[in-house]
Amino acid sequence: MTTENSRLWTKRNWVQHSQLMLDSYQTYLGEELIDRSGSEEQQAQRLFEAPLVVVSHDKRPDPILNYGNSVALELWEMEVKTFCETPSRLTAEPVHRDERKRLLQRTTTNGYVDDYSGIRISSSGKRFFIAKAIVWNLIDFKNNYRGQAATFTEWKFLEEGE
Repeated sequence: MTTENSRLWTKRNWVQHSQLMLDSYQTYLGEELIDRSGSEEQQAQRLFEAPLVVVSHDKRPDPILNYGNSVALELWEMEVKTFCETPSRLTAEPVHRDERKRLLQRTTTNGYVDDYSGIRISSSGKRFFIAKAIVWNLIDFKNNYRGQAATFTEWKFLEEGE
């Protein structure tokens, strides 16, 4: 883990955003994404270091990524600063962007989707297939829509031509 990424969970905005993701996940899925014991900072660290991918984007019409835990940053081969400046559509190849758009619309309508599979691409062009992803809306304590988040534990890098 790079210096830029280490102890990221101690920053107040990341702690608050971690709580937003965890609370929204619990609301929609009826279970906890991670162990919620301890302080909010401890939960943010646990989420950042969890052995699963957790990402989110904001609510703009062309959403920008605003969270990636350590596994996500490694998978997409980015530092947090670059990751959090990236339009989320760029995590999919152009040919897969319409499918991604339909997924996000289905999530917006239903609150969450727990059966997503698809192809994504890293910053260096490595393609990978993700399976059984969960995507959910982020809703704050005032019931305001704040974006969407996703998590998954299953992915496989694809060979050229796959």
